[in-house]
Amino acid sequence: MVGFLIGCSFSFEEALLKAGIEIRHLTEKHNVPMYKTSVMTNPVGRFKGPMVVSMRPMSPAKAQLARQITAQMPNVHGAPLQIGNPQAIGIADLAHPDYGDADSIKPGEVPVFWPCGVTPQAAIENAGLPLVITHAPGHMFITDIKNADLNTYLDAHQPK
Repeated sequence: MVGFLIGCSFSFEEALLKAGIEIRHLTEKHNVPMYKTSVMTNPVGRFKGPMVVSMRPMSPAKAQLARQITAQMPNVHGAPLQIGNPQAIGIADLAHPDYGDADSIKPGEVPVFWPCGVTPQAAIENAGLPLVITHAPGHMFITDIKNADLNTYLDAHQPK
């Protein structure tokens, strides 16, 4: 058996909230919408599959602010993978996420997509392993490391 922890995009949401960016799934009190994309991961042995992204709708101006904020956190999912064009990454229907719950999208808003920690689960689904114990999408491991310190902590503790 092998165990490991995978990050969750919830870690950067505190920084977005502090900047005045609404996190719709929090407002609507449901799980973040997550979608399998047409972006394929690099295979490693029997592990391969599509990248999964989480989505947060916001105005184009807030999307650019969110990009600036999260780009400074490469160890905490980093900048968005795509802004405004779900079809460019193979997402046909925002109303039907593969995991989580659909967000309402208001007029003038664009969908903003970040790489998601559920991506390994998509690779595991394709691997055909006899036993896997994993987390439920949208539920993350909790530590005593504050979200604001997480990127720096991870940077300091990565193998060189």
